[in-house]
Amino acid sequence: MSENLLKSTLSLAIPTLILCIPRAWFPLENLTVVEHRVVAIFFLAAMLWITEAIPIYATSILIIVLLLITISSSGINVLIADAGTTDFGETIPYHEIMGTLSSPIILLFLGGFFLAMASTKYRLDQNLARVLLKPFGRRPANIIMGLMMITAFFSMFMSNTATTAMMLSIIAPVLLHFNHNDPGKIALALCIPLAANIGGLGTPIGTPPNALALKYLTGIDAIGFGQWMSFGVPFVILLLGISWFILTCLFRSDVEEVKLDIKGEFSKSPKAIVVYVTFCLTILLWLFDFVHGMNSYTVAMIPVGVFLSLNIITKEDLKRINWDVLWLVSGGIALGLALAKSGLAEHVVTSIPFGEFSPFMIIVLTAVISAVMANFMSNTATANLLLPIIATIGATVVSLEPYGGSKMLILGTAMAASLGMALPISTPPNALAHATGVIDTKNMIKIGVLVGGIGLLLVFVTLYVLNLINFL
Repeated sequence: MSENLLKSTLSLAIPTLILCIPRAWFPLENLTVVEHRVVAIFFLAAMLWITEAIPIYATSILIIVLLLITISSSGINVLIADAGTTDFGETIPYHEIMGTLSSPIILLFLGGFFLAMASTKYRLDQNLARVLLKPFGRRPANIIMGLMMITAFFSMFMSNTATTAMMLSIIAPVLLHFNHNDPGKIALALCIPLAANIGGLGTPIGTPPNALALKYLTGIDAIGFGQWMSFGVPFVILLLGISWFILTCLFRSDVEEVKLDIKGEFSKSPKAIVVYVTFCLTILLWLFDFVHGMNSYTVAMIPVGVFLSLNIITKEDLKRINWDVLWLVSGGIALGLALAKSGLAEHVVTSIPFGEFSPFMIIVLTAVISAVMANFMSNTATANLLLPIIATIGATVVSLEPYGGSKMLILGTAMAASLGMALPISTPPNALAHATGVIDTKNMIKIGVLVGGIGLLLVFVTLYVLNLINFL
């Protein structure tokens, strides 16, 4: 049996077994038919996301389809014939499940993709890198610092994967200046994915777990774009500095000077100027949402409208958008919707005596579980699976209220998910850097575990400070 067939069989066997188990056997009293089916779909999603038997974005779409067929108001007649009864439970309106494909979170990401695509098309990213790297001179340690700062900055507003691909292409000729066994070569290649992973924590659109967290941070718990950056950017700067210190200490270069030559100049064409102005304007509008009143989702649509209207982004460009990421996120939102609307998340949480646990234990455990899981599967998939349950725990456990309740748990879980970066499979930036052939897996694990562990401690410190200043 092939490995992929084995993964597929295992992924299907577990949810099928769950469906075959009588509901009375579950450790949840009065489990409804709808909740039973959501349990099976949840485990199917978890298995497929972990094993990647099918592409992870395909798993997300499969979740939506299965939810529509089995528990929606427009499901198959024979499957929802008893809808509304106490034993069956309530079906979920089909338009709410379908609506996850056009959730404000999805449109926020779409705006980010348009900014990234336009800046790459008109070489804004490379020209900014050229200008910003100039002050760092030629010493390897200084160049690494510059590369990390620029990569982290771009990762706040662009796809981490796209940023890593761009920055690795910039340093490719630089790597030739190092001897084959020079440790500095490893530091230079490792600094890019490290900074890309960390930089994404700075803004709500920097990485999918952040955007997913916003889905659950609503009402009095809502966090604006500028508010997120007020704690996200200092966190990124601090962890980036620590990471730079660790990298340059563990992999000290034998070379005294490195020539970094990035060619190019800023375009002065009308379309390029529109891209520059729109990029700056969008970021400013995101930062000062408390002044103009538009939320980050509305602002994200401005570059979409401008670039399409002026033919800066063309029909051919649209084909290159990372639709798979949007579908992946929408599947996670749909799964969260099913867990919440079916009542399963609350049912699970109320059946476990979280109220008897120390609030500190709950906060630490949720963040640690999130970080560990994210090392072995996509951080988006990790957030997709954990956040619906975490949000319910935060809302129902009274002992957490003095410490920020669900707001603290959601933030901690989302931030921790982005710290899972110890393996080549942990994140796309890691995979791209590993593909250069410069980095051994053992070196990536060493740095990933060190930085991830320190980052986790910084998450707890950040949450403590935010609670101290009544932000949570």
